[in-house]
Amino acid sequence: MGMLSKNKLKYLRQLAQKKHRDAEGVFLAEGPKVVEDLLPHFDCRLLCATKAYLQRMPSIKAGELLEVTQRELEQASQLKTPREVLAVFGQPKPMSGTTLSDVARKELVLMLDGVQDPGNVGTIVRIADWFGIEHVFCSEDTADVFAPKTVQATMGAVGRVKVTYGNLPEMLDALPETIAIYGTFLDGENLYERPLSSNGVIVMGSEGQGISDAVSERVNRRLLIPNFPPDRPTGDSLNVAVATAVTCAEFRRRTSG
Repeated sequence: MGMLSKNKLKYLRQLAQKKHRDAEGVFLAEGPKVVEDLLPHFDCRLLCATKAYLQRMPSIKAGELLEVTQRELEQASQLKTPREVLAVFGQPKPMSGTTLSDVARKELVLMLDGVQDPGNVGTIVRIADWFGIEHVFCSEDTADVFAPKTVQATMGAVGRVKVTYGNLPEMLDALPETIAIYGTFLDGENLYERPLSSNGVIVMGSEGQGISDAVSERVNRRLLIPNFPPDRPTGDSLNVAVATAVTCAEFRRRTSG
């Protein structure tokens, strides 16, 4: 078992930046729950932990295992209050041979169009996991799912949900016309009254602008999450992660039987 060198500390701190994560093909995860949830799903290249944690988890495996002090953990961590362990995992390889069209024919998938807050993206991946949605397709300007803040917000769900980035209009254009493409809009039809399907695409838009014009043109089922009561003044919209949870819950309530 090794100790934390200055070079290794520099390497860990660099993983806050996407260019370094992508160059190395890795991502950083922190805290016992997140790290332990991800261990069965990803190759753990490096694990740094306090003596107390390693004594509690004597059988934990990693390509490289380092014992660190609390001070060293704080220096390496991306969190304000680091807890016991951080790990570097290998990023999964991009899906080969599986397209949006393949998945949406059989099951419900989420699509994120310009969702830029890492916390929202991570929470949405966690919501997808809770509601049994195994695929999330993202625009290139959506926050990186392997950014430290996003990984933490998934609470381990990124190990069970496949996240793919790409050109959303091109993906949607490749779908058969019979596939339902849902999106939430202020001028949509009431979510609780509109027929819903057990497969297809649910598009969620950015925090400030909503669904982009290029993607909204391809939505063929426009939905509204109504406020209550309808005539009561409220805010302009829901947080995108909250809206995703409300929408997914209604889909599952009505189509899982």
